[in-house]
Amino acid sequence: MNFYNNHTKLFSSALAFFLVLTLIICILPALNNEKINKPLPGSKALTESEYNGRAVYIREGCVACHTQQVRNVDMDQVFGNRPSLAVDYARNKRLNIWQNTATLMGTERTGPDLISIGTRQPSKEWQYTHLYNPRAVVPESIMPSYKWLFIVKDQLGPGDVEVNIPEQFRSGIKGKIVPSKDAEDLVAYLLSLQQAELPKSIVPREFLYKAKEKPAAAGGGGSNLPDGGTLYTANCASCHQASGEGLAGAFPPLKGSPIVVGEDLELFVTIIMKGYDPRPEYAAMPAVGTNASLTPEQVAALINHERSSWGNSAEPVTAEQVKAIMDKIK
Repeated sequence: MNFYNNHTKLFSSALAFFLVLTLIICILPALNNEKINKPLPGSKALTESEYNGRAVYIREGCVACHTQQVRNVDMDQVFGNRPSLAVDYARNKRLNIWQNTATLMGTERTGPDLISIGTRQPSKEWQYTHLYNPRAVVPESIMPSYKWLFIVKDQLGPGDVEVNIPEQFRSGIKGKIVPSKDAEDLVAYLLSLQQAELPKSIVPREFLYKAKEKPAAAGGGGSNLPDGGTLYTANCASCHQASGEGLAGAFPPLKGSPIVVGEDLELFVTIIMKGYDPRPEYAAMPAVGTNASLTPEQVAALINHERSSWGNSAEPVTAEQVKAIMDKIK
């Protein structure tokens, strides 16, 4: 009973017990995690601009609505090629001694998951337009506008990049809309978010509860091509819109496009695989096919969808035709 009446012994024992438990339960497992979870060979450390953009991402509350984790359920396959692993976050560090935001995995999906947004949407122009007014590129978006991250200038200065905002979303602004340093850093961070490829020694987890496979697309060049409409929605619709009409002053229409319905298939495939930037009135198109690692079958299905939608009526192509061109332009 003397032990319980001695406050010094009682407090010292409780403190020692607490420190031992902290060491066993928290510190040693954390050190072990750092030891066994090394960065993937294909991953890259954040540049200074990307790191600053991460701070903007946190400051503006993006983490409240967007996650950065692909769960091992089939519905998450739209966000990444594989479920996330602990090693995906091995490069994350504390902001400082007081703030432990080592991972920005998030807790809800009011907006889509962003773990591979740099692969899914690698266009800087799209990202800037989306930040300025999300409805300009995603009409149904509920994301707030981040106009305060942009500057309006009468004339462009050296190094300035004008954001081509469609007229109906400019709110009467007549000057040049230019991203601020914070906007540039934030977009740099978003474009850095890409799932690194796993080494052959690491077996990725499978997606659970797989959805029923869709039947092969009808028409369109033959036999067993994937669903071109799904591929279009995942890779193209955010810029060219579900209607195929694009956005005036930002992204060109595919409806009635001479490239889409024309006879020059090599040009069409090259644009998908290598991007396109010959027209000053429109934003540059990134190498969507290469960034998304599209196969000849997927590219053929995508082309056939665009050549047969929105009133377009052109001959379908085959995966063999597309593969020959892809091999040629590598």
